[in-house]
Amino acid sequence: MAIDYHGLKAWRFDDVRQEYSERDAVLYALSVGFGVDPLDRRALSYTYGPSLSVAPTLAAVLGFPGQWMRNPESGIDWVKVVHGEQRVRLYAPLPPAGTIIGRTRVKAIVDKGRSKGAQVLMERDVIDATNGRLLAKVEQLNFCRGDGGFAENGPPGDPPLPPVPNVPEREPDIVCDLPTRPEAALLYRLNGDPNPLHVDPEVARAAGFERPILHGLATYGIAGHAILRDVCGYAPGRLKMLYARFSAPVFPGETIRTEIWTLDEPEGRVYFRSRAVERNVVVLMNGEAEID
Repeated sequence: MAIDYHGLKAWRFDDVRQEYSERDAVLYALSVGFGVDPLDRRALSYTYGPSLSVAPTLAAVLGFPGQWMRNPESGIDWVKVVHGEQRVRLYAPLPPAGTIIGRTRVKAIVDKGRSKGAQVLMERDVIDATNGRLLAKVEQLNFCRGDGGFAENGPPGDPPLPPVPNVPEREPDIVCDLPTRPEAALLYRLNGDPNPLHVDPEVARAAGFERPILHGLATYGIAGHAILRDVCGYAPGRLKMLYARFSAPVFPGETIRTEIWTLDEPEGRVYFRSRAVERNVVVLMNGEAEID
C-alpha cells in the first residue's frame, strides 16, 4: 500500500489536551542532564526552588499525537520509519505547570525516489489551554525509508525541503561535555516514550543494536541543555529555536560533547553538533539555534 499524498496532507489529528506539573518539568530536566553539577546554582533552578525554570526543549514532548503512522490507512511502512530531524521554536517561556493543547498537521511530504524513501514533516502547535497563547511550534521530520516512489504515477508531492545548515569548517568556540547515566533511557522514557527499544535488551538486539539506545529526543534535549548553559547563561527565555538532525544513536552512560560555533556567525544564531565522546561518533549534526 503506497502513501496517499492527499490523504496524508488532510490527515485528521485530534487535539491532545495534556496537563503537566512542576514534577513533570523537573523530571524532564533531570532526564536531559540538569543536576550533573550539584554546585551549579543556575542549573539548580530547573530542578529546585520556589521559582522554577523550565527547559525550553520540554516542548518537544508536549501534546504528542501518538504513533499515528502505524495506522494502516496512512499507507506508511512504519517498521522502516526513523526520526530524522527535530526543531522546536519557542514563542514564550514554558510555565512550570499547566495545561496545553497539542495541535498537529502534516506540513510536507517529499518523495526522494524509490530507492531513497520519503520525508514526512509534521508540525505541532503547543498552545496554553487557559488563554490560547501559542507557546511553541514543534517540527518532526520522519524518514520513511520504505515509501519512496509514491509520486511516480500520481501527485508530485511537495517540493524538496530547504537545505540544512552546515557547521563552520574550523574549531568550535565552545565545547560542552555532559555525561549521561547508565539508566538514562529508563529515566527519559517517563516523559512519555515507552518504546522498548530503549529499555529491553532483546528488542534492541533484534533492531541491530548491542544494547538499548538512548532516545533521540533525549540527545536533542542534552544538546539544548549545553547551549542553554554555555550560550544563554541558563536563561530559558533566550533560547528561541533549536534544530538538529539525528545521525547516530547514543548508548546510555556515554558522554555527549556538544561543539558550538558562536563567533563570526550571524547575530543571534549559533551552530552546533554533538558527538558520543567514548566512540568519537557524531550523533547530532547540522545543529542550529537562535538566541535572543
